Amino acid sequence: MRLYRVLTAAAAATVVVLAVILVLAQAIRQPVHQDTEPAVSPAELAAQWTGLHDGPQPYPEVHIDKNVHITMSDGVVLKADVYRPAHTGGKVEAAPLPTVVTMTPYSKMMSGLIDSAINNPEAQRFTMDLVRRINLSGTPISGFEDLLHALDGGTVATVLGLDSKLVRAGYTVVSVDVRGTGQSQGLWDTLGAREQLDTREVIEWSAAQPWSNGRVAMSGGSYSGINQLRAAENAPKPLQAIFPVEPGSDLMRDVVAPGGGVGVTFLPLWLTQVNRAKLMPDVQSMLNGTFDWQWLADRLADPATNYDLLAQALLTPSLNQMPPTLAAALDENSPFRQGILGEPAKITVPTFVYGGWHDIFANSATALYNDIPLPPGRKQLVVGDTYHANPGAGTGRPGAPPRLDVLQRAWFDHWLKDVDNGIADYGPVIVWEQGGGWVTLEQFPQPGMTHRRVYLSGTPSGTTGDSVHDGSLIGQPGDKAQLTVAPGLTTACSRDMAQGSAGMGAVFDACAKDSRIAERGALTFTSAPVAERTVISGPINVHLNTVHDAADGYWSVTVNDVSPDGTSTVLSTGQLTASLRAIDEARSTRSPNGDLTAPFNPITLDSVQPVTPGEPVALDIAVIPTQAALEPGHRLRLDVFAANAPKALAFRPMLNDTELKPQHLALDPAAPSFVNLPTDRPLPDASGRPAAVPERAAVQTSPAAPSPPAAPARQGEPTSRPGQAPGSAAAVPPAAPDTPAQQPRPTTAPTAKPSRAPGATTEPPAAETPAGQPAPPAPAAAPRPTSTVPPTPAAPQPQPVESPRSAEPPNTAPIPEYTSPRSATPTS
Repeated sequence: MRLYRVLTAAAAATVVVLAVILVLAQAIRQPVHQDTEPAVSPAELAAQWTGLHDGPQPYPEVHIDKNVHITMSDGVVLKADVYRPAHTGGKVEAAPLPTVVTMTPYSKMMSGLIDSAINNPEAQRFTMDLVRRINLSGTPISGFEDLLHALDGGTVATVLGLDSKLVRAGYTVVSVDVRGTGQSQGLWDTLGAREQLDTREVIEWSAAQPWSNGRVAMSGGSYSGINQLRAAENAPKPLQAIFPVEPGSDLMRDVVAPGGGVGVTFLPLWLTQVNRAKLMPDVQSMLNGTFDWQWLADRLADPATNYDLLAQALLTPSLNQMPPTLAAALDENSPFRQGILGEPAKITVPTFVYGGWHDIFANSATALYNDIPLPPGRKQLVVGDTYHANPGAGTGRPGAPPRLDVLQRAWFDHWLKDVDNGIADYGPVIVWEQGGGWVTLEQFPQPGMTHRRVYLSGTPSGTTGDSVHDGSLIGQPGDKAQLTVAPGLTTACSRDMAQGSAGMGAVFDACAKDSRIAERGALTFTSAPVAERTVISGPINVHLNTVHDAADGYWSVTVNDVSPDGTSTVLSTGQLTASLRAIDEARSTRSPNGDLTAPFNPITLDSVQPVTPGEPVALDIAVIPTQAALEPGHRLRLDVFAANAPKALAFRPMLNDTELKPQHLALDPAAPSFVNLPTDRPLPDASGRPAAVPERAAVQTSPAAPSPPAAPARQGEPTSRPGQAPGSAAAVPPAAPDTPAQQPRPTTAPTAKPSRAPGATTEPPAAETPAGQPAPPAPAAAPRPTSTVPPTPAAPQPQPVESPRSAEPPNTAPIPEYTSPRSATPTS
């Protein structure tokens, strides 16, 4: 009997083990993902999340504890306002709840006042009704309406990091003035190591309070968004999710001095806002006898933080007279530069990023998403057609993503409350396609893009009579020509001005939505009209062969969409000081044929390279990555300026060296100037040359392996690259042919996603066609991403208007690639 029981037990155990093995095997073959494959569409999910956030909440009231003291490890006291859910009658919820922290330099007192005003039922109803009624489309100031729509896009709650609806939903919100700002003691350590340590200590303090369950998220926009990213790079254990709105990661290249152009419009506005707000005293403490005298002493010790750096950047006459503060700003290893340089590759916390194509931090938006080493679902990206002043405008409408406050609530519910709400499968990348509408991508850049050279030619395009010179974009290097452009002020009416002013300059459509006024001070190069819809997705590089009359130069470029009626709309922008043209190969990207796709300029004193008057200097100007579509009949245009005021000016020593003299673009087939453009199909060729050579695709590549920095160029010598003879005038010879790789199709449907390298193709480029063999057929265009906007009937396409100056209609054959024995050896 005992043996029977033993055998029975053994048999039962065997059955259980086999069952477990079968279950595990099935799970391995078909893994179960809790938050993938939701049963509803993205639009239905958006409606569910919006209804939840706007509907009745568990807690009808909000209790506020003002100026709560949080003592840092060095004894400095930060002040916080703590918002807690309360029941009817004001009884504060005693149970521990998830906590949301925001660190702001703009005064938590101002945040509280704005939140109170925007959440007043009558005021909110009146404001939202007014915004919805305003219709300025078709007027010269429709841009003002675009800015107003930030109010119905969830902007206020997410930028302030203070959403009363979130509190009523069962979250505690801790709003803290960063050190040296608002009511907090200390000196403002702008994004420095001490401020970053403060953020981690505040998170740990919040998690340890009796009203917190130990699970913390962070919220806020702009500076507060940057603070989130920095906290997530070295995340304390309680931090479980962040939702940064329009954050920056590399502030030197975003707004401080991209391409060596100091942000002379935005920086004074920003510094004035922060420094004024930090001088506002706590009036209530003055009346009740609890005034913080240490706060006053700290403000008197540092009343105008960072103004000295801005003044030195604009007033220092020579590199030989460099004051220490400015020298530190031009030293990559200085504490200042380390403080404004993020390391998104270290982020381990689920991150939802919102960016804008024309935000001051536009350069960081897509780079952040790609650099964060998390799979889709743990990182999400939405990019709108917005400026710094109106994030979220255009959301919350049919076919668009939900409002930012709705997305933030869904993100926090999932990661802090374990709610299976489908947010992990939303996107993962949703962007406004300029010239089109909202599209959902599996990654950015959109799969199927090919970087192709489009050459600058002096031959008139016949599309404008207002620019300094009307040139063309063609498929092969054209004839020799030298074109001249002088510094001017037409860019005071431009989209760059609107971007640099955080959107304030976007009010006037004649400036922000049409570049024809600005182009009166530019060289323009325009393609033939496209016959088929053409998508642009990814980073753009503009390679110029330049000559200067002085010891330095400053160049600014924009890439534009020209409609059949002549309207020239900026899609993206870039700028570069000639002496700061040095490129860090380890942090740059190239396509397989060796052309740069995203050059990285160190912007340091050590990287300054001389410019010899009269000698050619090759420049590679990084243009901010973008997503756009040229509709049939539209053209691509490159604008080239010798200035970009008032958005930016060169550092004063470099500005002095330019002497504000005219600058020259040397067009030469032996040293061609071109745009390295990522598109899903070739642009039509306006040159009339036959497409005799199969086009070669350039696959988006990851940064090159680290290599020792190149020695500074000799005086007058352009930056060299692999395959170029030292001292040659041409930094980049004509390109070699290439073959595109196949790409997966993007989709809007939430699906389980395989791991992949963001922005990389899934297959290597195909082999080149052997000599003497017939060329293979041109590759099919990449499939379009699925639009989130319902389809509309196709409207008749207007015929492009050709100028009477055009000698003959442009040839719309695909742009051929030019093969030369001097082509550079492809780099890995």
